[in-house]
Amino acid sequence: MSPGTAPTPLAALWRERRPSGPPVAHTFRQTYADRWVRFHSLPGSKRYPEGEDEYAILLHRYNTVLDELFAGAEVFVVTVDWSTTLTGPAVRPEPRRSLHPGGVLWWTESHDDDPDPEFHTHSRLYADRRPWRHGCVDGPLRAVADDTLAELFVIDTELRRIHAPYDGGADVILTTPAERDRLRAKHTDWLSRCPSGL
Repeated sequence: MSPGTAPTPLAALWRERRPSGPPVAHTFRQTYADRWVRFHSLPGSKRYPEGEDEYAILLHRYNTVLDELFAGAEVFVVTVDWSTTLTGPAVRPEPRRSLHPGGVLWWTESHDDDPDPEFHTHSRLYADRRPWRHGCVDGPLRAVADDTLAELFVIDTELRRIHAPYDGGADVILTTPAERDRLRAKHTDWLSRCPSGL
């Protein structure tokens, strides 16, 4: 977070602007289905890159969409780790800590609906605020592509547009269905062939 931006105001802003659900990236597709589009990160819907040429393709795809969403804007970069206890150590603290050293804890989402406490987990979200620059999250994007970073998403400071990459692509939430359709039409070669869009 930039100086003077405490995590509590971001949580309050999320509750105000995104009351439909918590800031958990893997739920965005269902929560915002009418404004959602998924882009695959590699040709043929290949999930994991093999070699630098494929990393270059996926970083190009991620950054192209990120530039279209956030060029000239400030963004929050959000990374996630998780623990089996509310305040305990992260199960996999790296690479989140080294890839996002300026991230400040701003939200904890507990998953404790299982009757057995051994299956309870707590996702902790960390954010920083920065001007969007092409390539400024390439390290975290590579870690997500390799499935070594639990979750990552980038969102503008008004919380209007979300880019949530995963190992295999990115879920993008736009402001309206029309804006979603325009973005989808720009990158038809990156879409799934499945009618569901997955």
